[in-house]
Amino acid sequence: MMKRSTVVGMAVMALILSACGQGGGGRAAAEGDMAIGAAEGAKVTVVEYASTTCAGCAAWNEQVWPDFKAKYVDTQKVRFVFREFPTHPQDVAVAGFLIARCAGEDKYFEVIDHLMRSQAEMHGGAAPRDVLLRTAQAAGLSEAQFKTCTSDKAAIAALEQRIGQASAAGVSGTPTFMVNGQIVNDKSLAGLSAHIDPLL
Repeated sequence: MMKRSTVVGMAVMALILSACGQGGGGRAAAEGDMAIGAAEGAKVTVVEYASTTCAGCAAWNEQVWPDFKAKYVDTQKVRFVFREFPTHPQDVAVAGFLIARCAGEDKYFEVIDHLMRSQAEMHGGAAPRDVLLRTAQAAGLSEAQFKTCTSDKAAIAALEQRIGQASAAGVSGTPTFMVNGQIVNDKSLAGLSAHIDPLL
């Protein structure tokens, strides 16, 4: 049986080549964490495990994230950590995460937001590569950098390690939220607030 990392790597390469032809769990910091809001060591750490191809993640990003960000992140009350957990179509999700990282920490969340909002376009028939390339270019990457980024074996291996850490933490689907290491099933602002506010 092939390792998942090999499958992921092959899937990403297939996406790029076909187009060219045409952690830890919860609260503890994990290698590669992308975070905004309060500094590490904050009273409350909220971790979201998500995929740029997950419809539920896109819905949360559109409907809940703006109010959550205003209430907790912009006010520095909570440290918000985004952890990558690619879902079907996995090659598209992986490529999206690689682009976000290549864009740099200052643009990472902007790229993730753009990809979440682009799901409807891809479901509507837009070629995933076109959407991914446009996203990369909007973040300042050239087409050559896009190709290099999405075929970077070391970056793919690092992503696979982060996926393994998520699985070890009990994550099996997206979006999954943890507040100080505890999984929260109610992903609404009220549901998350019920777990966050008593800790502040």
